[in-house]
Amino acid sequence: MIVNPAQVRAFAHALGQRAKTDRIDATVIAQFAAATNPPVRARADAESQALADLVTRRRQIVGLIASERQRASQTPSCIRNSIRRVIEALEKEQSVIDRSIDAEVDQSLEWRRKETLLTSVFGVGPTIARTLIAELPELGSLNGKQVAALVGLAPWTQQSGQWRGRSFIAGGRALVRTALFMGAMVASRRNAALKTFRDRLIAAGKPKLVALIATARKLITILNAILRDGTPWHPA
Repeated sequence: MIVNPAQVRAFAHALGQRAKTDRIDATVIAQFAAATNPPVRARADAESQALADLVTRRRQIVGLIASERQRASQTPSCIRNSIRRVIEALEKEQSVIDRSIDAEVDQSLEWRRKETLLTSVFGVGPTIARTLIAELPELGSLNGKQVAALVGLAPWTQQSGQWRGRSFIAGGRALVRTALFMGAMVASRRNAALKTFRDRLIAAGKPKLVALIATARKLITILNAILRDGTPWHPA
């Protein structure tokens, strides 16, 4: 079982348990599990873990490249050649990682099937598809609300009596959510169905960020249905 540590800590506070030791933590975790009965998740097999590790490493390298490019725009010319060499080395390493990811996906008929289905949606490329395969293996086995909540795209409403606060999103799998935001931004321009959906929200007065979150939520429910049904994307 994997649970949100913030929830366990809040549970401890609710019990009035402020002290924190290994023994106390173990007791609180056991009490939390007994009270909430969190679902059991299958452990990733060696191949799935290897793919997840490679996807994570690729993301790290892409982040380093972005940081170096940003640094190049803010540094004196005397060190820009050094930055350029670092970027070149990182890009070569990214190519190596990309080939390793290709090899991992190619050796699995199931992963190739999932990638083909996921990339049938305009806005979802191989990088996003492989992130979903590696980081969200439950995709296709849950309903739309469940998968949106798992990713952290289900809105939480604040309400007390007559007072209503703004809905917000929190928790979930941040790496998957980030990939979906990227997909939603592309889909908002290239995918006619999702562009219409986003434009309708904007026209109704929704802030652009709220519209983007809603588009990402709609995107993950579409992708979930595609894997569930085993049929490619066919826009209406």
